[in-house]
Amino acid sequence: MDPNIILWGVGTSRTIRPHWALHELGLKYEMRPIQPRTGETKTAEFTALSPRQKIPLLQDHDLTIGESAAIVAYLARRYGTSENSLVPLDPDGYAKWLEWCFFIVTELDSTSLYVMRRHGTVKGLAHIYGHAPEVVQQAGEYFRGQLRNVDVALRDGRTYLMGDQFTTADILLTTCLTWAIDYGVGICDSAVPYLERTTARQAYRASEKTNCAVSPVAS
Repeated sequence: MDPNIILWGVGTSRTIRPHWALHELGLKYEMRPIQPRTGETKTAEFTALSPRQKIPLLQDHDLTIGESAAIVAYLARRYGTSENSLVPLDPDGYAKWLEWCFFIVTELDSTSLYVMRRHGTVKGLAHIYGHAPEVVQQAGEYFRGQLRNVDVALRDGRTYLMGDQFTTADILLTTCLTWAIDYGVGICDSAVPYLERTTARQAYRASEKTNCAVSPVAS
């Protein structure tokens, strides 16, 4: 079945992920360029699709799926090919890919960077959730500590997290690294050339443009 994809959401570090995966897979899709905290996610139309009122959200025929990591994994499984799978096909590689994906979205994204987002004043939501400078500082230190896992992996000179194969884990990690730089947290030395490689990909450049269809808001 040919894809019939609508992607809701632009302008955040999380919405760029499905845009990037769609471009990597060469899929055509319609955009709904709504943003968080603008009231656009609380409309009756969007709430009927996503009671969580969160972006990104992807529709593909009768399927509706949220959560950026889940969306990119779905797209890879549904539309990836043996030449361009975005997910390792061997069982051991698949297991390590799963581990990286869960680690990135829990330890680097939600536990670290998004805590800084919620309680910081620099591109933050402290006006909503409360300013907590000590919490922000601790979250930044925790991020740097957890980044040791990335540093150890990349120090062996591999091109991507899974070796020579670019996967959705690289999409997740790249967006966290660029997010950390934006927040002044910094990244490990081994991640610098890695980030140069991933952000130089044509699909990433294209996703930057589609994700910034309107003035960007950090996720």
